[in-house]
Amino acid sequence: MTRPATARRKRANGVESRQRILDAAVEISGERGYEGTSIAAVSAKCGLPASSIYWHFEDKDDLIAAVIERSFAAWLRAVELPGAEAGTPLERVTAMAANVAHSLVEAPDFLRLGLMLALERHPAEPRGRSEFLQVRGIARARITDMIRALFPSLDEDVVGTLTTYAVAGADGLFVHHEIDGDRGDLAEMFELHARLVYEAAVRAAERSEG
Repeated sequence: MTRPATARRKRANGVESRQRILDAAVEISGERGYEGTSIAAVSAKCGLPASSIYWHFEDKDDLIAAVIERSFAAWLRAVELPGAEAGTPLERVTAMAANVAHSLVEAPDFLRLGLMLALERHPAEPRGRSEFLQVRGIARARITDMIRALFPSLDEDVVGTLTTYAVAGADGLFVHHEIDGDRGDLAEMFELHARLVYEAAVRAAERSEG
């Protein structure tokens, strides 16, 4: 019976080590950016040898991509429209926006690091940037589906415009919060943004039905 217990301990230790490495990579990349992040710096921060990091991750690109993926998974759970029991469509939309804002406060790494990579230019595209653009597409598709469900009469061009506006506005609010977080509560700003997008969708739907 000792072998299964030993195997469980090894798995638990492996999971804990991986989380320590990811947490350290978040700190280092937040301070130094992609270029300034190195396996050596992450090793020094988390207290694990470089060999342990390479056991979990192929290279720096693989590590940064994993940071984005972990944070995105937590963030995406918030991008879920509450059920009809939560109130009117507008109340459901603003509640979801507040949940998204809270998730960004709790797990900002996906968007912070992803935007940093998206804006930087490298001779060879880092895998982390590709990962960010891919998961960002998933988020965009989910928002598009919500707009379609709430406003089925809208044509695809309008749905696309509203989706782009919703995503761009969320980016802007997040960047503002990172730069000047003392000015305005992020959840309140997201709720206001959601209300404006919803009202724009209502007006567009009225025009299409009229």
